[in-house]
Amino acid sequence: MSFPKNFLWGGATAANQYEGGYLSGGKGLASADVITGGDMHTPRRIMIETKDGTRKYISRFADVEIGAHAVIDEKMYYPSHNATDFYHHYQEDIALMAEMGFKTFRMSINWTRIFPNGDDLTANEEGLVFYDKIFDECLAYGIEPLVTINHFDIPLHLAHSIDGWLDRKTVEYFMKYCETIFTRYKDKVKYWLTFNEINFLRDFTTLGVRNASDRKRQEQAIYHVLLASAKAVKMAHEINPDFKIGLMIANIHFYPETCNPKDTLEEMIQSRAFKDFYYDVQCRGYYPSYKVKELERLGITLEKHEDDNQILLDGVVDFISFSYYNSLVISTKENKDQSKGNQLGGVKNPYLEESQWGWPIDPIGLRIVLNKLYDKYQLPLMIVENGLGAIDKIEPDQTIQDDYRIEYLRKHIEQMKVAVEYDGVELWGYTPWGCIDLVSAGTGEMKKRYGFVYVDMDDEGKGSCRRIKKKSFEWYKKVIESNGEDLSNI
Repeated sequence: MSFPKNFLWGGATAANQYEGGYLSGGKGLASADVITGGDMHTPRRIMIETKDGTRKYISRFADVEIGAHAVIDEKMYYPSHNATDFYHHYQEDIALMAEMGFKTFRMSINWTRIFPNGDDLTANEEGLVFYDKIFDECLAYGIEPLVTINHFDIPLHLAHSIDGWLDRKTVEYFMKYCETIFTRYKDKVKYWLTFNEINFLRDFTTLGVRNASDRKRQEQAIYHVLLASAKAVKMAHEINPDFKIGLMIANIHFYPETCNPKDTLEEMIQSRAFKDFYYDVQCRGYYPSYKVKELERLGITLEKHEDDNQILLDGVVDFISFSYYNSLVISTKENKDQSKGNQLGGVKNPYLEESQWGWPIDPIGLRIVLNKLYDKYQLPLMIVENGLGAIDKIEPDQTIQDDYRIEYLRKHIEQMKVAVEYDGVELWGYTPWGCIDLVSAGTGEMKKRYGFVYVDMDDEGKGSCRRIKKKSFEWYKKVIESNGEDLSNI
């Protein structure tokens, strides 16, 4: 057997893309709640109101002007508000996960469901009860919750009042949130991830920092996030020594285009900036020398407290988790044909096929990533996002023949098996993305589907939310039953 008997097969979701009920049960507004829908041709947008009352749309929260704030345009569609309505379908959805044989379910807790404004004096009990019900439902089926503490949003009140993570107060508000959920669920949740794809913070709403394009403000905010992650790890171990706390990074594997040393050097520089830095801080407990030198060159001095260095050292993670969808090619040449990817583009790779959204499909790259990470850090690994975004068609007989998804997943699991059995990588689990259809984070559309279960919902939020099993549902069920040994078609 390639995988250990206790291997954690499952699936992954995020509250702001899946949960819905955006103002139900006392929940407050989060930054994700002010981002409109979109598609592969139309970017998602945010309406802001400036100090003089002028309203306009921008494409990134980082570009909100100082003094302006985000508002909801009642004429527009906001995917997070209803998403695919896990809030009202959690029992049905968890039963479907159990039918597939899930050993774990990766989900996120919505910060504003626990502390509606972020700086509230007391937690929202109705929100805490909601997650109690979810965890109890999972555990009744023998499904281990894998919980992301913060997944691509921040309480909107903190973004407006103190510029989110730019202000160190947000670290303390986050710690109060962590203490609340660690204590409440200490006997129900064992596996935790601090921040989702922490290396995408500067591009998403998670920072909640106006004018985050300013490098000094950006670097200070990211420092506070990394500090908060370390403090959360330390606190978690104090509350329950059996907790396992991991980091989560978007791991897009980079290849240099040629053997030209300039291409290899550029790949090294971009890898360090995009992902290595975030791994190094959370696995080793300090800013690496190349980052220190970069900040010196930029003339940026981070504002720190005296004991911060020790906090980073004390807060190294127990395991590494990451998303892997594609690889990219790095080149020093200009005007090359471009390829898309998970929020990041690169040069087209002539050796790889691409998805309908232009993402390169590179299963072997996953084996390379697993080996590189395990060789460098010697920590257990989990693949907590992987999958194919595609347009699914309901046939006249109400079936969905998603063989393309089965093929994508099969090839990636095959490379996982080689990494474990042949290379000796310690891999704890695998949770493909969007196990039940949800809204795309990058494009805000529904037609880009990932799940084993189809949800009747369109790009404008219209539909019955009816759940329909896809062909991949039965295939993945068989994969789990055989612990990854039977990858044949059904």
